[in-house]
Amino acid sequence: MKNPASGSRGARARHLLGLAAAGAALVAFAGACSHTSDGSTSGGTIDVVVANADRCDPLDPRHCLLPFPSDFFTVEDASTDTGLRIDIRDASSIRNVKGVNVDMTEWNRNDGWSPGAQIATYVDGIDLEATGLVSVTNIGGSLAEDAPAVLLDVDTGERVPYWTELDATVTSPTNAVLYIRPARQLREGHRHIVALRNLKDAGGETIAADDVFRAYRDDLISNVPEVEARRAHFEQIFRELSDAGIARDELFLAWDFTVASERNLTERMLHIRDDAFARLGDQSPAFAVTKVEENPNDELARRVEGTFEVPNYMTGAGEPGTRFNYAGAELPQVNGTYTADFVCIVPKAALGDGITPAPARPSLYGHGLLGDPGEVGAGNVRRMANEHDFVFCATKWIGMSEEDIANAVKILGDISSFPTLADRLQQGVLNTLFLGRLMIHENGLVSDPAFTGLIDRSHLYYDGNSQGGIMGGITTAVSIDFTRAVLGVPAMNYSILLQRSVDWDTYRQIYDPAYPDEIERGIGLSLIQMLWDRGEADGYAQHITDDPLPNTPPHTVLMHVAFGDHQVSPDAANIQARTIGARIHAPTVTAGRLPYVEPAYWGIEPIESYPYGGSAIVVWDSGAPVPPLVNLAPSVGEDPHGDPRSDPDARVQKSEFLKPDGAVVDVCGGAPCFADPS
Repeated sequence: MKNPASGSRGARARHLLGLAAAGAALVAFAGACSHTSDGSTSGGTIDVVVANADRCDPLDPRHCLLPFPSDFFTVEDASTDTGLRIDIRDASSIRNVKGVNVDMTEWNRNDGWSPGAQIATYVDGIDLEATGLVSVTNIGGSLAEDAPAVLLDVDTGERVPYWTELDATVTSPTNAVLYIRPARQLREGHRHIVALRNLKDAGGETIAADDVFRAYRDDLISNVPEVEARRAHFEQIFRELSDAGIARDELFLAWDFTVASERNLTERMLHIRDDAFARLGDQSPAFAVTKVEENPNDELARRVEGTFEVPNYMTGAGEPGTRFNYAGAELPQVNGTYTADFVCIVPKAALGDGITPAPARPSLYGHGLLGDPGEVGAGNVRRMANEHDFVFCATKWIGMSEEDIANAVKILGDISSFPTLADRLQQGVLNTLFLGRLMIHENGLVSDPAFTGLIDRSHLYYDGNSQGGIMGGITTAVSIDFTRAVLGVPAMNYSILLQRSVDWDTYRQIYDPAYPDEIERGIGLSLIQMLWDRGEADGYAQHITDDPLPNTPPHTVLMHVAFGDHQVSPDAANIQARTIGARIHAPTVTAGRLPYVEPAYWGIEPIESYPYGGSAIVVWDSGAPVPPLVNLAPSVGEDPHGDPRSDPDARVQKSEFLKPDGAVVDVCGGAPCFADPS
C-alpha cells in the first residue's frame, strides 16, 4: 500500500518550498491551537536543536537511525509494491571501529522494513515496571486498552501483540534502548504506528517528551524547516491514533513505518527457483556418486557421498563471499553451474528381509549452525532412519556452512558485506530443492546401484534441526516437491535469536570490538535482518502453511521445541508458531513451570483432539531451567538443544507426521511432553 504522506526526503523538500510564505500563518495557527500536555503555553513556538536534520530522524536524538524502523528513511517510489523505497545515507548508518559506515546500497533496494523488525527507541530513565510495560511473561497485556505502548496496524485497524525489554546486553544502563518485539510477524506491505504514552521513571514520575516530538504533539512551530516539513504527516498520525482511542496529549512519542512487500521479500528466491526448475524441465539434476561406504554402523546399510549440478546464480563459481549475479538486471541471472555435494544415509530397514527390500521414505535433512552435510550421519538421525525407514540426504547450507566461517568473520567486522551471506543462503536453498528433486526422480538417485529399489519416490519430506530447523522454514515455504516438514528446535529472525544464543558468545568477540558503540550494535543487528529476511524463515513465514507463495503448494509443519534451549530461543519459536497458525500440544508444560501470566503460550491455540491434521508446535521438556526473560542467552544447567531429536517418542511423532496422510499424534499420554536428557 502506498503511503501518500510518507516522511520521504522528496516529500519534505516539496513541503519546504511553501514554508517561507506560510510561516507567519503557521505561527498564528499554532498560537491559536496550542494545547501542550502540561497546560502551559509558549507563544506557539519552540526552539529545537537538531543535528543533521537532512539525513537523521530528529525524533530520538540518541542516534541518527532511532527510532527504528521509521518511514523517515524512505522515499516515494511508484515502481514498488508499497510505493516506497528505503533511503538511508551511508553517513547516517552505523560505523565500525575503523570509521567505515555501512554501505547501504543493497538495503536501499528494499521497499519497506522487516516483518520481524526490532522496534527500538531510547527513553532516558524509563522504568518498565513503573510504566506498566509488559514483558514476554504477559504478552496478552500488550493489548490492554490502557497499555503504555501501542503497536497499531493502520491497514487493518488492529493492535499487534508484542513484548518489551530494555537491552540487557549493554554494560551501561545509559546505553539500553527500549525494544518492542512483535509477538507475531507484522503483515507484509502494511503501515504500522508505534505509540508510547505515560512513560514513568523509577520514582513514578512521568517522563517528558523530547522537544521535537513535543513540537508536533503540542502544535508548537519550530525553528527547523526539516522538522516543519513533517508536520502534516504527524497530524495524520495523531488522527489515526485518535481513531484507535489513543489521546494525543498523553503521548511521549509516536512514529510510523511500512513493512516490506511480499514481492520485495521473496522475489529473488522465487525467481531463481522458477528459472532453475524451468531449465531443468522434466529431467533429473545431473549427479555423480563419488563414495559408497557399506555397513558403516549398526543402523545403516550404507553411507553415500556425491555431487549434483544446480544452475548458479552467484558471481564467480558461487564460492563464499560472492554475491548474486545481476548482470544489469533487476533479478539474479544464471551464471553457469554450481556443483553441490550431498551425503545420504540408507538404513538397514530399507533392505527388508534381505531378499525383498522395504523402500524407505525419502527426506531432506538440514544440518546445524555453520556445519556440513556429514551431520546427516549423527546418531539421532541414524536411529530415526532405521527405526522408521527413512533415507536422509543433506547438502551444505551454503552461506552458513562450515566453509562460510571466514566470510562470517569478515561480515562481523564490516556488515557492508552482509549481502554475500543473504544471497548465498538463497542459492543454498535452491541447492536443497534440487537435491530433493534428485531423490524422487526416476532418473535420479534410484538410478544408481547404491539406491536402486531402496527409495519410495512417491513423496518427499523434510526434517532439519537447529539451523536446519530455521532454514527449513524458508525451504518449506518455497518447496514444490514436499508439503510436510518437521522443524526441529527451530525459530526465525536472527536479530532476535543471536543475542539469546550461547553460540553468539563466540561471534560477539569479533562483532563487539568492531562496533564499540553499544547502541549501534543493536542497530546493526536490525539492519542485517532486513537482508537476512531474503534468506531465512522470517521473510517467508506468512506463506509457509495456508497462504502459499505463487506457484507453490500449501504446507503442513510440525515444530519440535526444546524447553530452555540454550541455542535457539523458544520465545522466537513461539513467534513463528503464531505466524504460521500452528496449534500447540497441551498441557504444554507442568503447571507453574513458567513464570508467565496464563496462558503461558499466549496466542497459540491448543490442539483439541488427536490425531491432528494441521500444523503444530510441541514443547519437549528435559528439565532445563527457565531461560532469561530478556535478550540474554541461558547460562545455567545443561543445554537441552539436542534432546527432542534424541527422544524415541519424539521420533515416533515425527514419523507419524511424515506420511502422505500424516498427522500429529499424542505420544505423551495427555500430559506435557518430557524428553530424556541426551
